[in-house]
Amino acid sequence: MEITEEMLITNLKDAGCTDETIAAFLQYRQTNEQAKQKNLLKKHRSILLDRIHEDQKAIDCLDYLLYKLK
Repeated sequence: MEITEEMLITNLKDAGCTDETIAAFLQYRQTNEQAKQKNLLKKHRSILLDRIHEDQKAIDCLDYLLYKLK
């Protein structure tokens, strides 16, 4: 089963991609530039992973304070 454009857009939006990123991804799909599509997805994944790390650091700080308050 081929992924439809509608399914792609939904998935990309659910992943937190901007309208600009989605438009670029779809343009690369039209021109069959899979390497560029992969690069866009990897870049966005990296951004999301950075956010996770930042949030984890904040959680660690709170956990430390909670530990000290015991």
